[in-house]
Amino acid sequence: MSNGKIGIFFGTETGTTRLIAKKIHKLLGADLADKPVNVNRIQAADLLQYDALILGTPSYGVGDIPGLSAGCLERNWEEFLAQFGQPDLTGKRIAFFGLGAQERYADRFASSLMALYTLFKNLGADMVGDWSTDGYTFEHSASVVEGRFVGLVIDQRTQGMHTEERLRTWVEQVKPLLLETLTSSQAADNLQGATA
Repeated sequence: MSNGKIGIFFGTETGTTRLIAKKIHKLLGADLADKPVNVNRIQAADLLQYDALILGTPSYGVGDIPGLSAGCLERNWEEFLAQFGQPDLTGKRIAFFGLGAQERYADRFASSLMALYTLFKNLGADMVGDWSTDGYTFEHSASVVEGRFVGLVIDQRTQGMHTEERLRTWVEQVKPLLLETLTSSQAADNLQGATA
């Protein structure tokens, strides 16, 4: 039985990813999405109960998955994934957002997003929510595929003035795709209940 809401999970270092996760939750509303939760406070089952997910990450190191070995001060995605294992995520739909600083790290802007995206994609999840690179200035990002970011990228440090508009536009883009997954998993649950 799946949870009938969108799950929002994030890793954070300075609190900015938490802030963005809260803004996304507010845009979706409590009827559609559960409150955002830091991945350093959950077990695998907490994430796996959702069929529709929004996952957020800061960027760290040279496109590393953020965690203690990358220099983070507290547990992050690396530590969560160590106990997550290799579950089959077929049927789950995931949208990603990542934070980065395009001026300070122009050569690897928001590259940690790709490491996380690849891992979840390889476990069978359906990925949605790619985002245009228009309006950003950087030399390289591992998170760009065919000219688009694999998820929403937020640069709070140098482009904070664009954050609200980017969030609104992106949430409108991913909301119907995530809800579609919830509707079909709800129908499957109902069917299962009817035949049980």
